[in-house]
Amino acid sequence: MLDGIVAAWSYDDVAEFQAIPFRLTPLDDLLPYRQPVLARRIVRYVGEPVAVVFARSAYLAEDGADLVELDIDPLPPHMDACSDPVEWLDSESATWTAASASPLPAQDSQATTFAVEYGDVDAAFQAAQGDPRYREFEITAAISRHTGVPLECRGLLAYYDQAEQQLIIDGAAKVPYWNRDAIAAFTGLPPTSVILREGNVGGGFGPRGELYPEDLLVAHAAMRLRAPIKWIEDRQEHLVATNHSRGQQHTVRALVRIEDGWIEALDDRFILDQGAYVRTHGATVASLTASMLAGPYVIPHFRSQAHLRLTHKTPAGTYRSPGRYEGTFVRERLVDAVADALGIDRMQIRRRNFIPALEMPYHRPIQAMGTDLVHDSGDYGLLLDKAHAQFGFEALRTSVRARRSAGEAVGFGLAFFVEKSGIGPAEGARVTIDVAGQVTLWCGASSVGQGVDTVLAQVVAESLGIPHDQIRVVRGKTDQFEFGRGAFATRLAVMAGSAAKIAADNVVSRAKTIAAQHFKVNWEELEVVGGCVRIVESPDVAMPLGEVAALMQPADALLMKDTPGLSAQGWFHTDHMTYPYGLHAAVVNVDRGTGAVQLERFFVAYDVGRALNPALVEGQIAGGVTQGIGGALYEEFLYSPEGTPLCTSFMDYLIPTVHEIPPIEILVTEDAPSPLNPLGVKGAGEGGTTAVAAAIASAVDDALQRPGTVRSVPIRSAALLRHFSDAPRDQARKDHVGHDPSHTSKTKADKEIK
Repeated sequence: MLDGIVAAWSYDDVAEFQAIPFRLTPLDDLLPYRQPVLARRIVRYVGEPVAVVFARSAYLAEDGADLVELDIDPLPPHMDACSDPVEWLDSESATWTAASASPLPAQDSQATTFAVEYGDVDAAFQAAQGDPRYREFEITAAISRHTGVPLECRGLLAYYDQAEQQLIIDGAAKVPYWNRDAIAAFTGLPPTSVILREGNVGGGFGPRGELYPEDLLVAHAAMRLRAPIKWIEDRQEHLVATNHSRGQQHTVRALVRIEDGWIEALDDRFILDQGAYVRTHGATVASLTASMLAGPYVIPHFRSQAHLRLTHKTPAGTYRSPGRYEGTFVRERLVDAVADALGIDRMQIRRRNFIPALEMPYHRPIQAMGTDLVHDSGDYGLLLDKAHAQFGFEALRTSVRARRSAGEAVGFGLAFFVEKSGIGPAEGARVTIDVAGQVTLWCGASSVGQGVDTVLAQVVAESLGIPHDQIRVVRGKTDQFEFGRGAFATRLAVMAGSAAKIAADNVVSRAKTIAAQHFKVNWEELEVVGGCVRIVESPDVAMPLGEVAALMQPADALLMKDTPGLSAQGWFHTDHMTYPYGLHAAVVNVDRGTGAVQLERFFVAYDVGRALNPALVEGQIAGGVTQGIGGALYEEFLYSPEGTPLCTSFMDYLIPTVHEIPPIEILVTEDAPSPLNPLGVKGAGEGGTTAVAAAIASAVDDALQRPGTVRSVPIRSAALLRHFSDAPRDQARKDHVGHDPSHTSKTKADKEIK
């Protein structure tokens, strides 16, 4: 062994470890497909960890890794999730159940299938057969593989403090408490002896912060080798090993009333390319796709059937607006197809199908992420009206038509969406005020760069009547607060924000109780303003909160038969998510010479219930739009037929730069506060992404005057260029039949969408 190499492990050295567990949507069908910490007998994708080398420097570790000899016999790759399932697991390679040491039975590459439905789809379609009032539409749409590519790749530093019997891990993100408990189970330590610490995180976007093989290997090595262990992922490793996402193909049909475009029934079947293993998210992405597919529309009869299939690609998980980016693209492409074929304005057909504001809260008899799907509040038509007026859509459309008549391939498109946010079940916080008047908020929230500290400080500051920059926020350390569920599913403004408000209100109540004894007045006669407790009728009689805290030193508190200190906890519980909503719109110009799509303008209107920090909300929206543009026009993980990744650097995996991002015009409204939490807030983290691909696709169709041209993303310039090369034939057909290009397009669309 090379000097400086401390250890090298393969699967046999960590065989006692169970497969990596599920954090969300843990369907029993998926248990055999969990990933082992190191490859066991079969290597299933390029990027799968097969061995680990520990050395005294990163350079020596690289040298040691080069000496590892792999004896791997190639097997036929399975790269197409839409092809027939193949045998996937056998008795030797099947992962182990969580409860026993027995392998589960052999399975094929269709890990699971399930349906989310309400009403009676089959009966609705059958009843409409031969009825001239109805028409069936069908489209196929696909969304390619993307991922979050955060600014920073993954990285961990772990060491075991033998004297304190504590395992300390720096580099946690997103879900440190859940990861703590999982690592504790792997290492045999009690959870209180495992401390995860989160630093500044340059974006998470779904992939970063989940539990990966490297997390467990680093933690185990720190204990086993009794040395600090550091691991930093480089970008190439990130692109082949960290969770991918998207990768769906849908076939969706709708039963539509011809007279007004009312969608009576929708039947969807989709295949999700999960990659080689099912990671911590379980069936979350497929479940969210199916449950949220109906979006803002009533659709009396609905069914979405998911097929979660495995391929020899990097395993997939969540990425900003998981399932909704995909489902919104499919649904809104279908709505556009119906509008174009029936000659109904695209805005008008959406308005006719919206869930009415008077029916809020609106219950769908299905679940999303294990909670009943109840649209808590909303006025979708009002938001459409406000966006129309704010952005001048009518004048914009007129301008686009004029430019197109002058020869430009320019188009306008829009898409509507509903998001979900604020998943529970609980989040807690504690507010403490010391004798110097320092206010500290302690909580289990995590930050992946979305400005959580500022928002939580603002919430507490509002209750105490002081500037938010006077409040210290302590979070991201599992030994500083007892519980926390993490930064995912756009949940923290709702959950941690509400807990912080409750804790702040409770500490205000406690301060008034203490001061009431001091001033010898009733509790109701006091108020907290400007960081002081004062008598309402005599505002000059006041006491700073620091002095109130000083009254509760241990000896004094004992005399008062009270608990020392000025501190209070707050817990917020909920059984339902909140449902923000919005629309995206785009103006595009397609280059006739290259087929390249230039985004000229992009618009977002989004109702978040209440914007706790409007600047941060707009920043989240703009960042989300940028990532959505990447998925719509640039980003796609490609593989060779043999399973070799073809996108292992930013030379191959294209993400948009500032040059490709147009001005993003944003309207944030607060017309539908949520009745489900004390702040009335809904999440803002993912709505900037959700409908980007759908809006751009709609605009490209409009630019080409060919409905149904874009049915997959990313939109490829070569494909659009072929449409321009067909233009002479279209013109000849126009001259022959004697009607305009839009009528020709509708006729063609009718044939394409059946």
